[in-house]
Amino acid sequence: MNPLHYLERTMPTLAENLALDEALLQELQAAPSHAEGPGLLRIWEWTSYAVVLGAAGQLRADIHVDACERDGVEIHRRSSGGGTVLLGPGCLMYSLVLRYDTAVELREVHSSYRWIMAKLAHAVEPWLPGVAPAGICDLAVGGRKVSGNAQQRKRNTCLHHGTLLYDFDLDLIPRYLKLPTDRPEYRGGRDHLDFVRNVPATRSQLVAALRAEWNAVEERREIPLDRVGAVLRERFELPDWVARR
Repeated sequence: MNPLHYLERTMPTLAENLALDEALLQELQAAPSHAEGPGLLRIWEWTSYAVVLGAAGQLRADIHVDACERDGVEIHRRSSGGGTVLLGPGCLMYSLVLRYDTAVELREVHSSYRWIMAKLAHAVEPWLPGVAPAGICDLAVGGRKVSGNAQQRKRNTCLHHGTLLYDFDLDLIPRYLKLPTDRPEYRGGRDHLDFVRNVPATRSQLVAALRAEWNAVEERREIPLDRVGAVLRERFELPDWVARR
């Protein structure tokens, strides 16, 4: 595939990180065809533990809210779909902002997931032989999940972002997250600790593998700060955004 831009940027607040993904999507959607290249790979990692709901997530049904409040764990909501996740050290975040003309598979939701997840599996296979897409938007090996993913889609572009666990304190997941009511068939009734695992790779190894897989060659330093601010005001800074469901 044609080279992507590469951006490694962690913003000062978690809300700003969520807003940056959406701002990059808006920017590519608004740009003339190929004016900014075919898209971008962004890498970031949050330095403390925080919970992020999907757009349709249920605050009290998905999260042990009392435990989060006691421990000072922030709770946020993103605009993309997917399930509720716990972020923190050892959980690498990657974001792909792509035009649909990058690959024909991107034009439809299910085929876009299959195409991207197959490439993600190829990137981490050196450390996890047998790793493969599982469910709709997971990556797993031996039935144990190492990556969860979600999308936000526009007319000509999509944002696909996800997690890669590599040195994460898995014991914290059941402390802050309840068992989801909507579970993929391959999970069955397993609790969090029987369902997730880390990739036995370093952060730098995973970043290099992701950059190679998506041909993310040219580093980008500028970010659309005006768009980030607008997204924050429209959504992520609103008091009722997190608690709306």
